[in-house]
Amino acid sequence: MFVFGDSYVDTGNNRKSMANSWKQPYGLTFPGKPSGRFSDGRVLTDYLAKFLGLKSPVPYRWMKYATNRLRYGINFAYGGTGVFNTTVPEPNMTTQIDFFQKLMAESVYTKADIEQSLFLLSLAGNDYGAYLANGGTVQDIPAFITSVVNQLVVNMKRVNKLGAKKIAVTALEPLGCLPQSTILNSFQQCNATENIAVDLHNSLLQQAVAKLNNETMGSTFVILDLFSSFNSVLASKGVQGSTRFETPLKPCCMGISNKYSCGSMNVKGEKMYTVCNDPKSAFFWDTVHPTEAGWHAVYTNLKSTLTQKIL
Repeated sequence: MFVFGDSYVDTGNNRKSMANSWKQPYGLTFPGKPSGRFSDGRVLTDYLAKFLGLKSPVPYRWMKYATNRLRYGINFAYGGTGVFNTTVPEPNMTTQIDFFQKLMAESVYTKADIEQSLFLLSLAGNDYGAYLANGGTVQDIPAFITSVVNQLVVNMKRVNKLGAKKIAVTALEPLGCLPQSTILNSFQQCNATENIAVDLHNSLLQQAVAKLNNETMGSTFVILDLFSSFNSVLASKGVQGSTRFETPLKPCCMGISNKYSCGSMNVKGEKMYTVCNDPKSAFFWDTVHPTEAGWHAVYTNLKSTLTQKIL
């Protein structure tokens, strides 16, 4: 399994000096300490690897320390990144694919390895955050959405040309339901305007993937519909027969004021955040990312797609 993208799939590539994912209380549930995952525990990558019967692919940054694990693949995803450059000085998806191409040139993997692997591309919206942070206007957002989806499609075609036969790409999750949006109404309801923009991204992606499947013989392009799965889990406050998320829009870990975030410390080294009693009862870990229990619920929801299209 080869993974490209952002913090929804990153398992430890960000620099320790820069990312909250290496600070307490991240990793509280698994592995019991911060491990570079943007959650209290496992993330989407870990569940997809488990589904395929693999160990989670080793983060690219650590590959030289884990040569015995290279047979499971490599995770090239860096939290905070997008298809274009964002506010985070880490490699965008094009550069991540360059890293992969370099390993192919060095014969770390054979063509047969690549053909039998799952390629996962995650785009959770950092391009849009950067666009707005850099003064992009709401009026121009449809044109920018089109360019983001077009670049994502370029990336999918590129890994396909490099030999990938099974390529999964995430649909954009409902950005308007992330706690960073719902905090404005005390985590009561999603921001419908933001989710309209998400709908445009996802419908363009759906059209593009249908076209790729028509044009490409012997390869499968699959959308992992995070939009539907997040919405379904949030609406039903969990998954039937398992975890309940009583206040699904409220994050488990948050800063004590809007100056702080999950993992923040003040100059005296005091915690400037609170953590809920039971992360298993929360869907969101922080203002953007699901908990391990949240990701497990999303994964459970995606399982039928995975069984039909990926196995």
